[in-house]
Amino acid sequence: MLMETEFKRLFAIEFTKHYKQLQKDFIIDDHDRSISITALSVQIFTVPTLARQLIEEGNVIKVIVGTVMDLLREHLDDNNRFFFLGYNSDKFARIQVIFHDLRYILISKPSIWTEELRREFIEGFKVFLGLLKCMQGMEEVKRQFGQHIAVEPEWEAGFSLQIQLRHILAMFQDWCSSDDEILLLAFEECHKALMQCNNQPFHREATDYYMCKHILHVRPYKVSQEPVSIHLPISRLLAGLYVLLCRTGAVERLDDSESFDRTQLAEHPLRCVVLAAQVSAEMWRRNGLSLVSQVYYYQDVKCRDEMYDKDILMLQIAASKMDPNHFLMLVLLRFELFDYFNGSCSSKDQDELTQWNRLTEEMLYLLIVIIGERYVPGVSQVTKEDVTMREVIHLLCIEPMAHSSLVKGLPENESHETGLETVITKVATFKKPGVSGHGLYGLKKERLVEFNPFFYHYSRSQHSKAEESQKKRRTQEGNDKALRPPVPPAFCLAFSSIVRLLCCDIIIHVLRRVLQRAAEDRSTHWTEAMIQRALHLIGQALIEEKTQLEHSNVEEVTFDFSLKARRIGSEHGKSVFLLLSKIKAVPSLEAQNDMVKWVLQMFEIVKCLREKSSPTASMSMDTTKPEESAQDKEKAERKRKAEAAKLHRQKIMAQMSEMQKNFIESNKMLYENMPESGSQGEPVTSTDSCLMEHRELCVAIGPHRGSSPAEREVLTCILCQEEQEVVAQAPAMVLTACVQRSTVLTQCRGKIPTNRADGTGTSYPLFMPPELAVGTHTGSCGHVMHATCWQKYFEAVQNMTRNRLHAELIIDLENGEYLCPLCKSLCNTVVPLIPFETLTFNYENAEIIGQHLTLPRWIQIISARIKGLKSVTQDNDCNTEGSSVDGDTGLCGEGQSDFRSILSYGVQEPRKFSDSIAEMLVVCATTVHRVGLQTAPNELCPHVPVMAWNTCAFTIQAIENILQEEGKPLFGSLQNRQLAGLKAIVQFSAAQRLKSSQAVIQRHFHDMLGVLLPGMGRKNSPSLLEVDFFHLLVGLVLSIPALYQEEAVDLQPSAVSSAYNHLHILHLVTMAHMLQVLISSKDFPAVAGEETEEARAASELYTTVWLIPDVSGSSVAERVNRGIEPFLRCAALFFSCLTGVHPPEELSSTAVTSQGQMEALCSYLALPSNVFQLFQDHRDTVTPLMQRWSGSPAVTKVMKGNIQTVRYPRRRNRLIDLPEDYSALLNQASHFQCPKSTDDDRKHPTLCLFCGAMLCSQSSCCLSQLDGDDVGACTAHAATCGAGVGMFLRIRECEIVLMASKTRGSTYPAPYLDDYGETDPHLGRGNPLHLCPERYKKLNQLWQQHCILEEIARSLEVVNVMFAFEWQML
Repeated sequence: MLMETEFKRLFAIEFTKHYKQLQKDFIIDDHDRSISITALSVQIFTVPTLARQLIEEGNVIKVIVGTVMDLLREHLDDNNRFFFLGYNSDKFARIQVIFHDLRYILISKPSIWTEELRREFIEGFKVFLGLLKCMQGMEEVKRQFGQHIAVEPEWEAGFSLQIQLRHILAMFQDWCSSDDEILLLAFEECHKALMQCNNQPFHREATDYYMCKHILHVRPYKVSQEPVSIHLPISRLLAGLYVLLCRTGAVERLDDSESFDRTQLAEHPLRCVVLAAQVSAEMWRRNGLSLVSQVYYYQDVKCRDEMYDKDILMLQIAASKMDPNHFLMLVLLRFELFDYFNGSCSSKDQDELTQWNRLTEEMLYLLIVIIGERYVPGVSQVTKEDVTMREVIHLLCIEPMAHSSLVKGLPENESHETGLETVITKVATFKKPGVSGHGLYGLKKERLVEFNPFFYHYSRSQHSKAEESQKKRRTQEGNDKALRPPVPPAFCLAFSSIVRLLCCDIIIHVLRRVLQRAAEDRSTHWTEAMIQRALHLIGQALIEEKTQLEHSNVEEVTFDFSLKARRIGSEHGKSVFLLLSKIKAVPSLEAQNDMVKWVLQMFEIVKCLREKSSPTASMSMDTTKPEESAQDKEKAERKRKAEAAKLHRQKIMAQMSEMQKNFIESNKMLYENMPESGSQGEPVTSTDSCLMEHRELCVAIGPHRGSSPAEREVLTCILCQEEQEVVAQAPAMVLTACVQRSTVLTQCRGKIPTNRADGTGTSYPLFMPPELAVGTHTGSCGHVMHATCWQKYFEAVQNMTRNRLHAELIIDLENGEYLCPLCKSLCNTVVPLIPFETLTFNYENAEIIGQHLTLPRWIQIISARIKGLKSVTQDNDCNTEGSSVDGDTGLCGEGQSDFRSILSYGVQEPRKFSDSIAEMLVVCATTVHRVGLQTAPNELCPHVPVMAWNTCAFTIQAIENILQEEGKPLFGSLQNRQLAGLKAIVQFSAAQRLKSSQAVIQRHFHDMLGVLLPGMGRKNSPSLLEVDFFHLLVGLVLSIPALYQEEAVDLQPSAVSSAYNHLHILHLVTMAHMLQVLISSKDFPAVAGEETEEARAASELYTTVWLIPDVSGSSVAERVNRGIEPFLRCAALFFSCLTGVHPPEELSSTAVTSQGQMEALCSYLALPSNVFQLFQDHRDTVTPLMQRWSGSPAVTKVMKGNIQTVRYPRRRNRLIDLPEDYSALLNQASHFQCPKSTDDDRKHPTLCLFCGAMLCSQSSCCLSQLDGDDVGACTAHAATCGAGVGMFLRIRECEIVLMASKTRGSTYPAPYLDDYGETDPHLGRGNPLHLCPERYKKLNQLWQQHCILEEIARSLEVVNVMFAFEWQML
């Protein structure tokens, strides 16, 4: 029906006729407005033609306002004013909705006025004034004396009504301004309504007040003793209409015979301003917070344009019409400072003196505002754009601000617009944000001259910040600190007489009194803020006089402030000018010296202008030279002092240097033997250069292994600040660490293997699948503590945290979590620091052994040793009585010699650790085992050493992945703390075998070796394609020393034996991994052209495996080299941390080519640069092994194409690709339908950033069970996709959610920014959003560096959580 224009018109008429009844029914009802017929008003009242017709024919303004009056009539008191004590907030909120209809009617002002429209509009305006009359003077307050107020009075209702009327008042004024006749009628009606208001009457007759030979006849009134109201809508509306009269020129048609009592017009606004001043002076403390809140909103951006600003406007109107002396006397009277400045009262009460000082400050500030605030269209020749520009300038003078902060600081019009966009480019420059924070606008330098330190829209804190900021800026630029008053625009004719306030007798008297008190330096009678305001006023006066003198003849200028200021006071007092000179010497006013100098300089300029001499010449003769000479003297004095201080410092430093040299000379032995002291918590090394004679041998393993540096680490405990050297036999020092499950490297997201703690029926955790479905990562912030200090700290944290509200959200005490004492990183264990083992490597012996210990011989010896150990174990189990005899019998002859022959290549005693280190090894290993397998703590579990090796391997793989992703070199990129943490983890994993059963370690080695030597291990050994070879390498290298264990004596391999063990293991594992890469690769091109030796070897190997001849060897070589490079990089990191041998310089630079990097890796790992040469060198050994490897059923299926396997190099995981425009995500979310729900309820579509799955969060339809608990879709998804860790984008809220477990999570800014470089949480501002690649990259790093748990803990530590959010329901 409303689609047809005629029907819509008829419906609008009927709707208006029954409007009152419809609204009353809606108020009584409990239904939402959205389903009420009253909601149709927006479709009717916003049509301009219909709105005009409804005003003319149905007087809809009168109907709407009358409806409001009828509904609010119950809240009227005996004086016909509103009193909202005990009001119904729900009903009141429904009544306020009616004001929206009044805004709809007034939304577009008419361009053509008819007589009918004029008549009905004025009629409606009168009814609206009736509503305002009920608000004028409502909710009066009276200052409380004696005791504090018992019950806080109701005030929110009055201000919510004021906020609703704010735009309506502006729109009424806008309508009135469009027609002079309407404007005059409205002004007369408004004035008449104001005269009819009988609130706040005077209780005493008028009295004469005398000051400086001037008499003011006015009724006495004290704000501090009598009732006063902050609500004066009619007075403020009258002020607004008067300015419009001035702006349109219609003020000339105003009937001046109508005797406006200017004093009466200014009375109520002045009382209101004085009330705010007295509250600021803390005179109303006993009236409670309700009054403080009212004054705050009175001056706040939400209300000030129709409250505080209009009061200032009314005072300016009064000042322009009244005698300036009388106006100032009225101001002094209402501020209750009349007697104080008249010299007829004094006090010794400190509180009273403080109040007088604060009131004087506020009174001077009000005068500054009345005289200086001219940026109102109609008061001066400025536009709305100029007004907005000035607001922005003063906001940016506080500090550079974000766009949203600027918008919040500016008043909105009825269309919720601030006008910022039209002016911001004129006054500010935009600085784009980095990876955090937001874009900021900074003020252009040329706009700084417009800064007014006493800008009337500054709050007290803003004023202080702006003043401090500008003084700091001026100091940095080498200027003085004087914050001069800006040159204001000229007043319009109607307001031009306001400037007379600056040169009247009373202002001179007030300024003289203020400066006199400062000159006498009686600290209780003046404040620096008072002097600052007085100087600003003087500056304003001098600028005004200078401006007038420059634009007119001296004879025409009546403004004579400078002349009066130089006159001697009537009461034998000094002139203002002389007092200014005197206060320069007051020590406590040193901060104002620059301002005083500027004011005195302005006096001289004005004097020159009056004498008609050239200001420039005169200044250079009379003022500039003295000033310059004074400044030069001051600068010379400062320079002299600076030079003296510099010489003094140099002398002291020379003395200290001499003392240091003497101390070193007398303590030579100490300095030769002791290492340098280190920084807090970081390893410090003192290396003797002679120990690096084999520096050129940058080889980590094999007979040419380089030497481990003999480093001594002296560390400082971050808790007790005591230093200690890291020694195996010393008390343990530990690194904070966090162990967590991770899917960062997974190749099969969402498929997490089921962990069996007993190890039966599954190859994990002994064999890591090549998909790296889930790993155990151990990270450390690198901060060092004594083990005993950590234990005490951890106990203290447990005791303290148990008493903290919602502490379980931050740290899980049951799982041993705590925050690092220094950096507050989340930790759940400690890693003991174990120094490098000092090994003496005999290179000649290594060469001799190498001739005998070839790979076939090594395999033979290891096999014999394993069989022998197995036989011994079985014999021990079968016959404990004759174990030694049976053992010898079982190993007779050649078996006996092979069983022992492993020992003949070099053994030594194993390392001994202190009990403290041994205890910490167990603590760390137990945590890794518990977290990695999600099982109960059990230090005797056979998987404990396996999980230690696994976390070592996975952590190295994660670090290599990050370095490769960021394009950083393998060595030299990690921070010292990160490197220290990695070394500690590798050394901890290597030492783990010493704390475990040697039989268990031997069995693990036997099983792992079975992958490389099929048929030797257990029956269900995984095939070549079912293991990750780096995990296997770490396990084999760290477990092989257990083979050297003898029953009667503890042994471990010597350095040479270890070097060969590592070499042969690495060669075997590398060849197996190369074959793994080849088997998983297909579709190589045919051979083309002549090929290199490496290409021929690669082609030959491929033909051997796949039985396909004539393939491109170069393609095969390139694919294999790329496939095994991550493995070799991880191996290099591992052996570097295990042996301490320095890597080649090529691995510490990104400038080296990929070929050069590969050659450096091979050199460091004792591999041939052509890795295919391994198969040639060990042909006899590897050929039968290759046949066994390829003959595995799993390998056969892959080669036949029946199943897929992991391709190498593995895919490097990143967060999913997000659209550049956020609206694309919103569109995607709008089409999202929950798979488990058919209703149309609003859902919360949430995007997993790991895999891209769209989930239905915070909805009962998608609840599922996880470990016996009900959890939401996101929590359940995180358990399978991220091993409990999740990163989700809530699309409709535009925020990231980080999750770490069922009970912990936090929000994080989304990586989408608007054009102003700001995020938009909950899409509150609605600006177009675009993806910020830098921020998304930071999120990706947060995930890959395993910092999500840490970020959650830090954010929860900062935020004081009162009501815990149920993250598990997300």
